[in-house]
Amino acid sequence: MWDAASGRKIRVAFVVGEYPPEERKRREDAALAYSSAEVEVGIVSVKATPYFIGNAPDLLGVAVPPFLDAFREAERQGYDAVVPLGTLDLGVDAGRSVVDIPVVGPSESMLHIASMLGRRFGVIMYDDTVVPLGYRMVERFHMIDKVIGWRTCGFELPDIIANRDQVVSRFVDNARELVRLGADVILPMGITQCPVHIKPDWLMKELGVPVVEGIGAPIRLAAMLVSLKLNYSRAFWPKSGLVKGK
Repeated sequence: MWDAASGRKIRVAFVVGEYPPEERKRREDAALAYSSAEVEVGIVSVKATPYFIGNAPDLLGVAVPPFLDAFREAERQGYDAVVPLGTLDLGVDAGRSVVDIPVVGPSESMLHIASMLGRRFGVIMYDDTVVPLGYRMVERFHMIDKVIGWRTCGFELPDIIANRDQVVSRFVDNARELVRLGADVILPMGITQCPVHIKPDWLMKELGVPVVEGIGAPIRLAAMLVSLKLNYSRAFWPKSGLVKGK
């Protein structure tokens, strides 16, 4: 997506938190792979990550302020849009009120894109403890009736790399079961499963249905919004932090 007005590529920042070095590189590489002749993907760091702090709602709330700082930094660096890593959409709502570039949530993107590709979704998460997070995310966008089934691979996030083969095998088996039950689209609500360790192109060939994942979908949706000169409504997300008299 070439920005004709400026004569340059559209720049999308991907915000990555703290991970062990090899794990961070995997996530960065997965995001950078969505660069193209028209879209430049860059990495902005944030000093927070569910990888280390866990996924309890109170702990995720603590992670929001650092993500807001990262969104501000992305805007300062001249990025046209910003996407936080992970299907928790950390800081997205608040971020839309603190920066003037699109802040695009991975889960929100996945759900809305999936709703155009099929009627019923199959959702696959890491383990049973995070399924309530998935419920809350899908309910938030009023799409819970579209989910035909929920499955997990049975491993918490930090344990996935040590059990990669089992995770891949369980993911594929779960996805096939969900398709048999009537899922038209598969949603990996956990980017470590797909696209970090399972490539969506391969998975779609195996399953015969679309797979909408949480790195490529929000990055390319962000670039599309920029190319169409669209941003989130200030009537719904009013700008915060304005100084009186300015």
